[in-house]
Amino acid sequence: MVMNINLNNLQIFLKVAEKMNITEASKELFISQPAVSKAVKNLEESLNIKLFNRDKKNGLTLTEVGKEILILARQLKGIENKIYQVANRENKLLSGKVKIGSVPAASTNILPEPIALFMSKYPLVNIELAEGTSNQIKEWVKDRTVDIGISISPFDPYEFEILYHDYMVAILPHNHQLSQEKNVDLVKYCNEIIFCKGGHETAISNMFQKNNIEFKENLTVQNVETLITMVKNNLGIGVTSNFTLSSVAHNLLVKDINPKITRDVGIIAHSFDEVTPATKEFINIMNQFHKSETFSDQDIN
Repeated sequence: MVMNINLNNLQIFLKVAEKMNITEASKELFISQPAVSKAVKNLEESLNIKLFNRDKKNGLTLTEVGKEILILARQLKGIENKIYQVANRENKLLSGKVKIGSVPAASTNILPEPIALFMSKYPLVNIELAEGTSNQIKEWVKDRTVDIGISISPFDPYEFEILYHDYMVAILPHNHQLSQEKNVDLVKYCNEIIFCKGGHETAISNMFQKNNIEFKENLTVQNVETLITMVKNNLGIGVTSNFTLSSVAHNLLVKDINPKITRDVGIIAHSFDEVTPATKEFINIMNQFHKSETFSDQDIN
């Protein structure tokens, strides 16, 4: 049996799945609520599946098959975008959209200059930037919410290009007992470490495992701003990446750590060969600015 999918209905489904609300979807699409509901119903009937669970208390939620269809619909939308971009490139006119997921530190330290240059060269291309942790960005790349991610190593299972070599540092208040020490021994002070979730714990746990030391999560926080506050209140020794720390203001002491922990900051994608022409050009511009540099204190000050 051959199925003919109405692409307009699929587009409306994408918007409803994004908003999880018929009213909000209709406002953004500039069509009536009944028209949105009918389009979703028609798509469900044409596919002979149920895309949404409808509940008065919880509202709309995607069914399991609905979640799979959403990922495929995003792929199809990406292909449509790529078709137009390829055609426009042939006409010497690049347009479309580049969707980027980025850790906040990369948004501050890496993206402004490349985005400025890219927008000056290709004013018809829209940039969509979403910020999150490395783990969130990998999920966004996985389900194709974004075209590319700026993330922290490890990068598996995605293709990647390294932009920066990064390393971890310790942060202390000025009155800390280790304030005069050149570096902080993580093995000796393992019970006092505070670190951020979302990527940092992987690098730290790997270091402890390498040195045959039991890894304990004494105090973990969600972002570097909270980490700084905890350290200021003498709750422990903060450990974070030098790259991440550079994106926020603070007046704490920054110390090297022993043993040294290195990480990489890079671009990830399902496949660099399959990205749209606009995304590929954005990656080229990113590489012109930042390809495999080491992010050091000299870059911060």
